[in-house]
Amino acid sequence: MDSKIKIGWFSFSCCEDNTIVMTEVMNDHWQEWKKLFDFRHARVLKANNVMDEFDIAFIEGALAGPEHVEKAKQIRSLAKKLVAVGSCAVVGLPAGQRNAFTEEQKASIDYLVTRFGALPEVKKVSDVVKVDVEIPGCPMDPKVFLDKVNALVTELRPTITED
Repeated sequence: MDSKIKIGWFSFSCCEDNTIVMTEVMNDHWQEWKKLFDFRHARVLKANNVMDEFDIAFIEGALAGPEHVEKAKQIRSLAKKLVAVGSCAVVGLPAGQRNAFTEEQKASIDYLVTRFGALPEVKKVSDVVKVDVEIPGCPMDPKVFLDKVNALVTELRPTITED
């Protein structure tokens, strides 16, 4: 059998509802997943995280600051497959609702954008890096998540699914 599939789970600007959904799905699939996946980086699951290589990296949330952009680029460089998870990552909303503000509204929050070093506009993940798979929703549908994960497992480790 091939080695375990190396997983990374990362959150940026969002409510992290998809992280909750993922952990709930994990409750139902723990016995299967512990044999299949090596969670290299998932702050919700462990304190000692590794940033070396990932077969699948999941990014939840929109990119709101320059540090998010740089981290997304780093994750992409380490991942064979990158999955944008949830509405904020896939379409940039609702985290990026300030992008649609009027000039007056933008002017009223400009001091906050400057103070916190935010980007002038919030970006969806695909604005910055190549995304292989998108899982929409806020929160995502657990069945869609499982279907997409299973498809990636089949693609990355076809011998696992033949058993």
